[in-house]
Amino acid sequence: MKTDTQTTAVIDKHGIIGNLRTCALVTVEGAIDFLCWPNLDSPAIFSSLLDAKRGGYFAVAPLGEGWRAIQHYLPDTNVLQTRWLSDETMVELTDFIAINEDDEASPLIVRQITLIYGEATIKLHCSPRFNYATDVPEVKEDKRAYHFKGKKGAALTLASSETLQVKKGLVEGAFSLKAGETATFVLGDSKVKHATLKQVAAMRQRTLAYWQNWVGQSKYSGRWREAVTRSSLVLKLLTSQRYGSIAAAATFGLPELPGGERNWDYRATWLRDASFSCYALIRLGYVEEAKAFGAWIGSCMENSKFDPKKLQVMYRLDSGTDLTEEELPHLAGYLNSRPVRKGNEAYKQLQLDIYGELMDAVYLTTKYGDNISHRAWGHVMRLVDYVCEIWDSPDAGIWEMRGEPENFLYSRLMCWVALDRALRLGAKRSLSMPFARWEATRQKIRDDIWHNFWNEKLGHFTSTRNGSDVDGSMLLMPLFRFIGAKDPDWLATLEAIRTKLMRDGMVRRYLQEETPADSLQGEEGYFAPCSFWYVECLARADFVEEARIEFEKLLHYANHLGLYAEEFDERGFPLGNFPQALTHLALISAAFYLDKKMSGNQQTWQP
Repeated sequence: MKTDTQTTAVIDKHGIIGNLRTCALVTVEGAIDFLCWPNLDSPAIFSSLLDAKRGGYFAVAPLGEGWRAIQHYLPDTNVLQTRWLSDETMVELTDFIAINEDDEASPLIVRQITLIYGEATIKLHCSPRFNYATDVPEVKEDKRAYHFKGKKGAALTLASSETLQVKKGLVEGAFSLKAGETATFVLGDSKVKHATLKQVAAMRQRTLAYWQNWVGQSKYSGRWREAVTRSSLVLKLLTSQRYGSIAAAATFGLPELPGGERNWDYRATWLRDASFSCYALIRLGYVEEAKAFGAWIGSCMENSKFDPKKLQVMYRLDSGTDLTEEELPHLAGYLNSRPVRKGNEAYKQLQLDIYGELMDAVYLTTKYGDNISHRAWGHVMRLVDYVCEIWDSPDAGIWEMRGEPENFLYSRLMCWVALDRALRLGAKRSLSMPFARWEATRQKIRDDIWHNFWNEKLGHFTSTRNGSDVDGSMLLMPLFRFIGAKDPDWLATLEAIRTKLMRDGMVRRYLQEETPADSLQGEEGYFAPCSFWYVECLARADFVEEARIEFEKLLHYANHLGLYAEEFDERGFPLGNFPQALTHLALISAAFYLDKKMSGNQQTWQP
């Protein structure tokens, strides 16, 4: 273990732990190199993943060379174990953030290292760097409780079973363990106290039971259960216990192109993910989580004054509206990928597709949950009336282009979904609505898509009006039931996407040279959610064997723990923020549908 000269671990060599308030990334070498504190969208306190020299980290591992490191989760949990094996010795590190019923309780990181057999020297290094690595703390020791105090009131305490050395801005130490011996380290706020082995065992058991009981509620019993379960556990980790939101990812600043400028902050919740999240949760049987997410959406609408014009693409995890983007020039960036950013300026963009995803989520939560209230239906009517006015406007699109607005097919499609779901919901619940206007607008949008986004010469749909190119978002056309999955015109479009955007099961969002609205430098990787959407499109079109082969390929692109980032590079290694909720949502959806097809079960209508 390199503790004095920490090196950056590659993205896929990480596990993740969390407590429904924040998450930490843990390398296969036993280092926590990314953690925001106390909330997922709070400033980072460990960020050596983004800057090995400046970012700070918390490492516990055996000294010496020749170890084989293995990382795994305890069954059906987010409790992580890293094990080191040599000819004579086995060392086991257990990491978790303790689950607490109090959603305002400060996180408590527990790291317990045990010698299973043999003996070894263990080295520890803990160097928190507050406020995105701009604040090196003072450190004081009091009976093996090490207190880190920052300049602006930030404070942490590391309670250690071992004696450590205090140095400038950090503590570290080396100690020997023999077979059966354990060292325990608990990191938390300034109130943290030493925990006995019995107390740590109780926290561990409570945390294990929480995750296993939650997994036990799942209704999924099909093929690929391990991958679906891990994906659901990722979604739960990214869920706020207090607010019900689901973060897009656990990190900020991890690049879509190493060395490039496509480095965004994903520690927020996109309305776009609302539909996918609700559908996946409902499919798995987690109706309460879907309801909580729906309540969070309601808070977002309230914070936007229930004004459709003020509805944002994304919101803070607490449904706050300010996500001002700032660059962090003092951070070197993962593999020198700069600038590192916090916040996301895309929240100010016009992205018309959010109205469709929002309405699809409202439709789903109402269909499978409680009836919609009179007041809420009034808000829906105002939103849908607004869509009737703006559906044919250019926008930034689903891919959040930072160039000039365009007329994108996906934005049109989701405006159609907004009208379609509102009409279905109104009819299902016998609600009053301007039926004639909504129906007429729904038909206008359908006609516009067929007349202006179908290229007669090429024989397929195109991603922009009167264009010639395709993009990965078009894969959602049959998934949202705009067109039949076996329609010849759709199959021609699917083939065009395969030909232009796909490589060994991995699908790009678009080709940059064919997308003027993308004004950034460099070509990004293959978009993991699109890759799983492609599998589902194949299954829906009855290409079941091909879908199964492509799905199995994608499963092998996961890391050693079954985790996915946002994108793949040409060799299938992860790019972008990690782990990514939308990727795991798409995996669940593809697995669910493909399993049903392979089982020969009759499919019911699905949004």
